[in-house]
Amino acid sequence: MTDRTPHRDRLFARSSWPEARHLADVLRTETVGGALLLLGAVLALVWANSPWSEAYVRLGAWVPWPGGERWHLDLSLATWAADGLLAIFFFVVGLELKREFVAGDLRDPRRAALPVVAALGGMALPALVYVAVLLGTGGEGLRGWAIPTATDIAFALAVLAVVSSHLPQGLRAFLLTLAVVDDLFAITIIAVFYTADFHPLPLFAALAPIGLFAWLVRRGRTWWWALVPLAAATWALVHASGVHATVAGVLLGFTVPVLSRAPGGTAATADRAESGGADAGGLAAHLEHRWRPVSAGFAVPVFALFAAGVTLRGTDLGTLLTDPLVIAVVAGLVFGKSIGIFGSTYLLARFTRAELDEDITWSDLFGIALLAGVGFTVSLLIGDLAFGAGSTADERVKAAVLVGSVISAALAAAVLARRNAAYRRVAEKERLDADGDGVPDVYQRPGRE
Repeated sequence: MTDRTPHRDRLFARSSWPEARHLADVLRTETVGGALLLLGAVLALVWANSPWSEAYVRLGAWVPWPGGERWHLDLSLATWAADGLLAIFFFVVGLELKREFVAGDLRDPRRAALPVVAALGGMALPALVYVAVLLGTGGEGLRGWAIPTATDIAFALAVLAVVSSHLPQGLRAFLLTLAVVDDLFAITIIAVFYTADFHPLPLFAALAPIGLFAWLVRRGRTWWWALVPLAAATWALVHASGVHATVAGVLLGFTVPVLSRAPGGTAATADRAESGGADAGGLAAHLEHRWRPVSAGFAVPVFALFAAGVTLRGTDLGTLLTDPLVIAVVAGLVFGKSIGIFGSTYLLARFTRAELDEDITWSDLFGIALLAGVGFTVSLLIGDLAFGAGSTADERVKAAVLVGSVISAALAAAVLARRNAAYRRVAEKERLDADGDGVPDVYQRPGRE
C-alpha cells in the first residue's frame, strides 16, 4: 500500500538524515520488499546446497541466550526469526487490518463481500485439495492442511507491481483486501489449531501490557519510547502461553487508533477517512509508515533466509516431486487457490447483486486468483508449526511451498502481463485520439495522408 503520509511523519524524520528517509521510502515499495524477500530465499537455497551448508545449519541452530529457559527465551536463531521477527511483520499486518475494517473497503459490507468471500473460498478449497491428496496416505501429513491456505502479501504485491503499468487500480485494491482478510484467517488458524501446551495464565497476564500499550498510543506519539518495552513484554507473555508469539503483533496492531482526532477532540469522520488525506489513517498510518521498512527490509528477508534453506544435495528430485506431501501443497497453492478465489467470486456475483469494479474484467480477476497462490511467508511458518522446524516433513514442505509459489507467480505474471498489454494498447489509442472521434489524431494533422 502506497503511503502518502507527510515527510514529517516518516521514519527517522529529521532533516539531517535524508539518506535514512530515502532508504525508508524505498523499502516501503512492494517491488523492493518482494525483491529482498526473494533475495533472502535464493541466498538460503544457495547456502544450504553449497559446500558451506554445515555453517548454515549451525547458524540457524545457534542459541543466543542459552540461559533463558526460565523466560522461554532459549530459542535458536532460526526460531527467533520465525517467532520474533515475524511478530513485526504481523504487527504491520494488524495495523493494515485495523485500517481496512475502520476506514477501508471492509468497513462497507457491500464492498467487502467479494474479497471476503474470495478469501474464504481461497482458503477452504486449498485445504480440501490438500486433504484429498493425502487422505489415502494417512499419517502425520494431514496436520499440515493449512499450509496452502495462505497468501504472501509482499510477494504477491511485488509481482503485481512489476506487471501492472496499465492494469486497473481496482485490481491492487482487490488483491490487498483479499490478502488482508486471508491473513486474518491465517492468524486465527495459527492461534486455534497450531497452539501446543497452552498455558492460560501468561496469556491473561499479557492483557496488562496490551492495555497499557493501547492507553499510551491514544495519549500521543511522545510516549513512543515506552511502547517498545510494552510490546516486548506482550510478546514474551504470549510466547510463554503456548500461543504462537506472532499473534502478539496482531493484537498490538489492533489497539492502535485509525481515525485521527479533529481539533475539537472528536474522531474524524468516515468521509474524511475515505478522502485519502494524511489524517485518514491517524496513528495507525503513522506506525505502519514507520515500521513497514523494518518489516520489509529486515524482518521478512531474515525469516526467509532461515526458513527457505532446503537441502537438495543427495536428494532424488524425481522422488521429491512425486512425494504426496509435496503434491498436496503444490496442488493446493496452484489449483486450490485460483479455483477457490475465482469460483467463489463468480458464484457470489452470479447469485447475488454483488458486482466487480466496473474497470475489472473476469480475465483480470483470474490473474489475481493465480497470484494469490504465492503463499511463501505464512505457508512456511505453518509448515514449521505443523511438523517441527528441521524435520524431514518440514524440509519437503519448504520445497513444495517454493515450487508452488514459483508456479503460481509465473502463471499469474503471464496472464496479467497479457492483460496489461491489452490495457496499454487501449491507453495508447485513447492518447492518440484526443478528440474522441475514433480516428487517431496523428492521421488528421496537416500534411498527413
